[in-house]
Amino acid sequence: MFLNPALSAALDRISERADDVRRAFTPGSVARYNDVATARPASDFTLDPLAVSAADDLYFVTHNQRGEVGYTRDGSFVLRYGRLLDDEGEPVRGFASAGSDLSDLRIDAVDEALGRANDPHIERDGSFVYERVTVDPRSGLRKTQRVVAGRVALARFPAGTRLATADGSRSIPPAGVQPQLGIPGDVNFPALRPMQRERSRIDLDESLARLKDAYIAFDALRAAEQAKAHLGKTAMDLVK
Repeated sequence: MFLNPALSAALDRISERADDVRRAFTPGSVARYNDVATARPASDFTLDPLAVSAADDLYFVTHNQRGEVGYTRDGSFVLRYGRLLDDEGEPVRGFASAGSDLSDLRIDAVDEALGRANDPHIERDGSFVYERVTVDPRSGLRKTQRVVAGRVALARFPAGTRLATADGSRSIPPAGVQPQLGIPGDVNFPALRPMQRERSRIDLDESLARLKDAYIAFDALRAAEQAKAHLGKTAMDLVK
C-alpha cells in the first residue's frame, strides 16, 4: 500500500518533530525547526574536568573516520586511549603548539603507554592539560610535571550562516562557507567555561506540543483520505 504525497509528508513531519524531542536531551544540540529553539543557550555545572562550554556563536571542531570535518556545540569530551574525543567518539581538533597546524588532540603516546598521565582537564584558554608523574629510579622520588598537550580549537561562522545537522549535534556549513578558526581567550574568541555542560538549544515543552500538532494533522489528513475513498466507492456502487 502506497501513501499519497500529503500523507507521506505528514509522516515525515512527525519523524522530524520526534527528532527534535529526542535532541532536547542531548547537550549542545540544535533544533531542526526554529519554532522550538530556545532564545539563548544555558549550561549546568558538572564535576567532569573535560567538560567545557563555549560562547554563543562558537563551535568545537571534530572530524570522523572518513576525514569529514564537523562542528559541535557539545563540549562533553572524553579521553580514550590517550585521545580527546567528543561525545560521539570523534576526535577533537586543536593546536598542539603555537603556530602548528590543526590536528587531533591527544596526550603523549609514551605517557599513555606508561600510565603516567594523571588529572586530564581543559582550562579556560582551551589548554588540554595533564600531570606527568615520574619516579626517579635512583632516589625513588616522585616528580609531577604539568604538560599542555595542546589547545582546543574554536570555529566561528559568518553572521547568518545556517548550519545543517542530521543528528542535532554534529553540524556542517553550506558548501563554500569556511569558518574563522582560533583558540579560546585570544583577541577574537572568548574564554571557555570549564566544568560546564551546555544544555540543549531545544525547548522540550514546545517540541512536545509541536509533535502533538503533527500527529493531529496526520490524523486529519488520514480521515479526509478515508472519507474521500468511501465517497468514491459509494459513487461506483451507484453507477453499478
